Amino acid sequence: MIDLHCHSLYSDGTDTPEALARMGDGIGLSALALTDHDTLEGLPAFLAMQPQVKTRLLAGTEVSCRFLGRSLHVLGLLVNHEDTRFAERLAELRTRRDDRNRRMIAKLQELGCRIEMADVEAEAPDQPGRAYLISRVHFAKALASKGIVNHPQQAFESLLCDGGRAWVPMDELEPATAARWIREAGGVPVVAHPGRFAGGAFVWDEAMKELRDLGMEGLEAYYGEYAEAQQKSFKALAAKLGMAMSGGSDYHGRNKPAIRLGRGRGSLHVPDELLEGLEQRRREGTWH
Repeated sequence: MIDLHCHSLYSDGTDTPEALARMGDGIGLSALALTDHDTLEGLPAFLAMQPQVKTRLLAGTEVSCRFLGRSLHVLGLLVNHEDTRFAERLAELRTRRDDRNRRMIAKLQELGCRIEMADVEAEAPDQPGRAYLISRVHFAKALASKGIVNHPQQAFESLLCDGGRAWVPMDELEPATAARWIREAGGVPVVAHPGRFAGGAFVWDEAMKELRDLGMEGLEAYYGEYAEAQQKSFKALAAKLGMAMSGGSDYHGRNKPAIRLGRGRGSLHVPDELLEGLEQRRREGTWH
């Protein structure tokens, strides 16, 4: 089996890229993609592990878009991690994220929370010279460390979730732009975990067709937190729309302790042939 969605400490995971490569090999994955948010920084170390492991190591990333007034995540799978233009574009997204983080600090302070950006940055890995990304996970940890909430999950529930009291929207990409950037970097744009969009109650038939027409080549039909009915539904939707399928655990290490690499909550099994379909899309450069 394969896992085409996981995060290292270069975004909001807790494991090094090297540890992820060894972990994937240890559980017998035939392929593993590292897909950190808005960055390619962890990929050189990850891919350098290839001679030491049997698992095929693949390059990816995950970016955020704005779709129907909500945040939509898009995986860029099989990208060229040495594409300098793509790296510069992702750096622009990180600048937008940094601006959003500063505004979230200001909003938390307005709500009476005694917290500074330094408190949030202290929750990121302490390795000077490495460009780690600050996300809401680090905000949640900082709020718990300061005693403002009892535990990180409570921070999301009461403050940081989309529409929460301290939430600030980010200047996100249009889906067509995200798809174009990924295609121009040699990759395949895939709608990530659509089952989480709008709390999982969203009806996707027409909306996914619109995303396909905007350039999305695939959707994440297998996911670490899907119920069996969701997986079945997204597999059928991909077949109906002629889209490639992807799948992954969305492993974040200790930040999502219930999610295991390769297995999600325990029942995930992403078949190898999905990678073949994605690679065919990449070779053909298919564009609807």
